[in-house]
Amino acid sequence: MKTRDALQEIIPFVESNPAICATGHISREVQDIQDRKENFYVIGSMGMCSSIGLGVALVRPDRKVFVLDGDGSVLMNMGNLAVVGALAPKNFIHIVLDNEAYASTGNQKSLSSAVALAEVARANGYKTVYKSGSKENLKEVMKKVTQTDGPSFLLIKVGPDTDKPAPRVKAEPDFITQQFMEALNVHTSVHTA
Repeated sequence: MKTRDALQEIIPFVESNPAICATGHISREVQDIQDRKENFYVIGSMGMCSSIGLGVALVRPDRKVFVLDGDGSVLMNMGNLAVVGALAPKNFIHIVLDNEAYASTGNQKSLSSAVALAEVARANGYKTVYKSGSKENLKEVMKKVTQTDGPSFLLIKVGPDTDKPAPRVKAEPDFITQQFMEALNVHTSVHTA
C-alpha cells in the first residue's frame, strides 16, 4: 500500500470534519483526491501538522480533527506528542503515514525504522494507539478510530512512493487559512492592552 492508497481509504472516514494535512506529498495527494475548504494544507512548516491540529481540536471540541501526518514530520516535532497527551483532546485523531523516508525532499531515509512511533505516542498519553499495514485492515481500524475517544494515534506503514506525486498545492497560505477558518466558523481577533 502506498501513501495515496492509504489516503483514499482514510478520506471517506473524515466526512465533513477538518483535516490538517502535512507539508509535501500528503497535502498534494489529499488535495488531488478531495479538495475542500475543511482541509488545511500545511505549506513550508514541516513538523507543525500536529501542533496546528491540536489548536483546532481545542478550539472546536465539537468536531473530530484529523491530522494526516508523515513519519518525518512527527520526528521533527516529537515534543508535541507530549503536549497532545497532556491536554488529551477527545476529538484528536493523529494518523501517521510511515514510509520511512522524507518523500517530499528526495526520499532520504528517516529514523522511523528505528523509532517505535506508536509506542512513543502511547508513552506520551495518547488514549488509543493503532497500527495498520494493509487496505483491508485499515478500513476496520478507521472504524475503531472514529468511534472511540481520543487522543488517538494510528500508524500506517506504507511502501515507498515511486509514482509521480500529485500537483503542488497552488493556493497561497493566507487563502488556505481564511477559507479553513470560514469553513469551521472560527474567527480571530487582536486584543491590545
